[in-house]
Parts: sequence; C-alpha cells; structure tokens
Amino acid sequence: ATLNLPPNILCRPLQRTDFQRGHLSVLSHLAPVGDTTEEMWVEQYEWMARCNGTYFVVVLVDVERDVIVGTGTLMLERKFMLNLGKQGHIKDVVITAEQQGKGLGIKLIQALDLIGEQLGCYKTILDCEPKNEAFYRKCGYKRMGIDMQHCYNETATSHAA
Repeated sequence: ATLNLPPNILCRPLQRTDFQRGHLSVLSHLAPVGDTTEEMWVEQYEWMARCNGTYFVVVLVDVERDVIVGTGTLMLERKFMLNLGKQGHIKDVVITAEQQGKGLGIKLIQALDLIGEQLGCYKTILDCEPKNEAFYRKCGYKRMGIDMQHCYNETATSHAA
C-alpha cells in the first residue's frame, strides 16, 4: 500500500541512529522526555528491538533536512482470548508543529494501521485527549469507552490528562 507522502517525506521504522535526527525532540511536543542522553536512548532502542514483534516505532523523516518530523508506535498485545488473538495499541503519535495540517498525521496512522493489519491484529486501539478526538475519527477510529489510569510517580502524574 502507498501512503502518497510528499516527495521529501520518508516513512520508515525507527533506526538506531535516530536520536541524532531529533526523535526525542519530536516526542517532546507530546510529553516531557527528561534528561535522556544518546546512550540512554540507544539502550532503550536496543531493549525494544530485542522484544521482537512487540514494538513497531515508525518515523516520518524530512529527507532534505535529515530530521524526523513525526513518529508513532504500534505495540502488539498477544491475547489468550479471541482464539489467541492479537490487538494493536497505537501510542505516542506526534507530528512537529511546522508539519501539522499537511495530512502527515493521517498518513502516520494509516502506516501504523497497516502494520497492525499485516500482523494479524483483530483490532487496533488508542487513547487520546478530547482535543484530538476529531482527528482520530477522521482516521476511522470510534469512541468505545473510558480511558482510566493509575499513576505511580510524579512523572506520570504530570503527564496525566
């Protein structure tokens, strides 16, 4: 399937060298990233990579500037119910402010949905802030319940919406 992205935008999996392309900077538009060094970031990247078939982090790269302008993650949850079904969870979707309004967010969600479908997920779910509900509706998502959370530390509490 083709995403019909602008010619200067590449959609690809996160790479070990993407700290230098601003991956954390993009994520900081969504939530605090803390004082993460490149070494710490690479350690986290390698840990996630070892969880083969669980984390699918996708980035949108402006190839002319060699910088990341968007990112999102599909996490695969394996179930005991529903015939040992698989459910996708979309997390940490963000497009940089200067690239918003160009349709890149929808393209990013389409890429994550395609990964979920190709992995055999029976559905993909996400949670979002009320201000983003209209965007996700445009992407084909429906409101299906209430998002609940139990925060265990100040970092989580400060990000609780």
